[in-house]
Amino acid sequence: MEAILTDCVQHSLRDFMHSNAIFICERLCAEFPSETNLQLLASCYLRNNQAYSAYHILKGTQLAQSRYLFAMSCFRMDFLNEAETALCPPNEPSVEVPNGAAGHYLLGLIYRYTDRRKSAIHHFKEALSIDPLMWAAYDELCVLGAADEASVVFGEAAARCIQKQYLHHGSSTQNLHVSNEDRNFASVRHLSLEDFSSRQLKHMQGNNIRDIPGNYHHNSTVSGGASTQSLTGSSSNITFYNTPSPMATQLSGVAPPPLCRNIPQNGPNLSAVGADSSPKSTVNSTVQAPRRKVVDEGKLRKISSRLFIDSGTRRSTRLSGDAGANTNAASTMVTGNGTTNSSKYLGGSKLSSMSLRSMTNRKGQTWSNENIDDGIRNETFDDARLNVTSTTSGSSASVDSRSLEHEGATMPGGVILNTSRIISGTSEVLSLLGTLGEGYRLSCMYRCQDALDVYLKLPHKHYNTGWVLSQVGKAYFELVDYLEADRAFSLSRRASPYSLEGMDIYSTVLYHLKEDMKLSYLAQELISTDRLAPQSWCAMGNCYSLQKDHETALKNFQRAVQLSSRFAYAHTLCGHEYVSLEDFENGIKSYQSALRVDARHYNSWYGLGMIYLRQEKFEFSEHHFRMAYQINPSSSVIMSYLGTALHTLKRSEEALSMLEKAILADKKNPLPMYQKANILMNLENFDEALEVLEELKEYAPRESSVYALMGRIYKRRNMPEKAMLHYGLALDLKPSATDVATIKAAIEKLLVPDELEDSL
Repeated sequence: MEAILTDCVQHSLRDFMHSNAIFICERLCAEFPSETNLQLLASCYLRNNQAYSAYHILKGTQLAQSRYLFAMSCFRMDFLNEAETALCPPNEPSVEVPNGAAGHYLLGLIYRYTDRRKSAIHHFKEALSIDPLMWAAYDELCVLGAADEASVVFGEAAARCIQKQYLHHGSSTQNLHVSNEDRNFASVRHLSLEDFSSRQLKHMQGNNIRDIPGNYHHNSTVSGGASTQSLTGSSSNITFYNTPSPMATQLSGVAPPPLCRNIPQNGPNLSAVGADSSPKSTVNSTVQAPRRKVVDEGKLRKISSRLFIDSGTRRSTRLSGDAGANTNAASTMVTGNGTTNSSKYLGGSKLSSMSLRSMTNRKGQTWSNENIDDGIRNETFDDARLNVTSTTSGSSASVDSRSLEHEGATMPGGVILNTSRIISGTSEVLSLLGTLGEGYRLSCMYRCQDALDVYLKLPHKHYNTGWVLSQVGKAYFELVDYLEADRAFSLSRRASPYSLEGMDIYSTVLYHLKEDMKLSYLAQELISTDRLAPQSWCAMGNCYSLQKDHETALKNFQRAVQLSSRFAYAHTLCGHEYVSLEDFENGIKSYQSALRVDARHYNSWYGLGMIYLRQEKFEFSEHHFRMAYQINPSSSVIMSYLGTALHTLKRSEEALSMLEKAILADKKNPLPMYQKANILMNLENFDEALEVLEELKEYAPRESSVYALMGRIYKRRNMPEKAMLHYGLALDLKPSATDVATIKAAIEKLLVPDELEDSL
């Protein structure tokens, strides 16, 4: 009876019938109360996003796997101290972290979110040493800025580790398989064999109904494309088995479109994306557009710190974009998009010309929507997990089985593991992960052009996937090349219309391009796909912010924070909206909340610097700009404002040096050139200032603030006619109402000497 009930639970979990699994498992625990069965019941609740139930079931249990599941329940409920105690009991300092690599990974997350960076890095590296294929641990190391080069992490040591694991499995599998068969037949010994066909018997052998005690708890997956082992040793044949779809729990009044529309059997989306083009041509296809339309895109904001001090801080890298074009809501829901949760950002100011809203929403999201299967290696080894290999590589295995059956061990399901195939397969997997890992590491270090070059080395079939194209879009976004970023994200949507990876950044790209219709349409699509994902509400908030409805935008960003308190980008976007509403106190709180989630979220450091600059707390401003600069030393916008802060502290030489670096970093960014001219004017180097402004006019011929500053310089040089000419040109370019008033006031005082003007 116990075996039958266990098998039923396993089948229900594999078929995503979580409520049925819970019901049957409760019967199992009532009839056969044991800690192993309680583990199975807790895993059912965890997969059904009922961490509180698993928490109460496992509280006080002692087995290693029970402690791991209890820690996972605590983590999802944000009981981080209890989770840490379960993994590392204080009264047993020498006890091993349960569940191998997955246990170290979970412990690393706990240390990360409790501001113990060194301990977090140690455990993430430990997880990688145990399981070199645990990409999630390398992802976290990249986010923390502590990742080694991918060629080292996925090098020879990793290859030896993987080969050792699979060769060990190959030699031990036959004995395991035999014992499994014995147990399966014993479980049906009261039934007549005539009632079963040979196919049914084979099916029972392939889906083991009991766990085999043992110490096979780490690095036990056999197939590269399959999901990780489930809590009880079974595994799924579906690659996205780990993430239960939240579609059934959505609150939308209109049911979202079905997933199957977006996953045709022959994969037309992928073939359409990149079939016959190189990776580079995929993104850079058609005519190469200019890097940045300074004037047409409205990138050059009113930036004079004195003339236009009223301007408000805009989105994190959203250093640009003041336009308030009305957004015609791109209505309706589009074809079905599935759901995955994945998911950074900088404060912007109206004083800016480039938009820095460039945040990569690094690992800001909670695990609440992630399945417990992610990263788990169970302490028991079940032959059912091995059936994954027969599904993913069945055709090739059947072709080569005759020639190889004498060379290696036969795995359950008919797959043959021989040494040469293991070595070649390991080399291919690690080579792929090495390229992906190095590109992602460089991207997290904000060496975006280098990252793009690495991604181009990927094979077409991997480059043209949703995740890679999304990373390409983020890299272009950080380079302030919004047109290319738009192209890359559009291709990512075509390749994976069900994925939300990077969609918060994509919405910011559309915000800067002032594509109100596309942004509205994207927000509607994301909400219909998953209204419980923070990326969806960030896109909706950007849509309202583009329409200058900051209060409604703030509500949407706050909704994203409620859905995932560890989504750093949502906190930063809240800070931007508070600054737009002149609520600096709450803006500071939001930026600080983002930094508690991700200390390397440079957009929040930048946002704090902008607030302190506007409050004339120049030392605080310089400190926060410098922190942002240390994280992202390639940002021209951050260097520009750091130079401005240094100038306000009477450190003009340092300021000019920093502004020169900013100009070299991005020669098409008009902001540092404007700031340099402003400083030169204050130092009374009028000729140099005018030279810089004349050059700046080539990049921003229709920016009124440039002509207004030239008018001020000519007034200081006692040339009222030229000053009047440039003030007039500035008014002709239709600046904002506040700027118009400032320029008219300057015209009225045109004939007043500077000495008297200061006393008026």
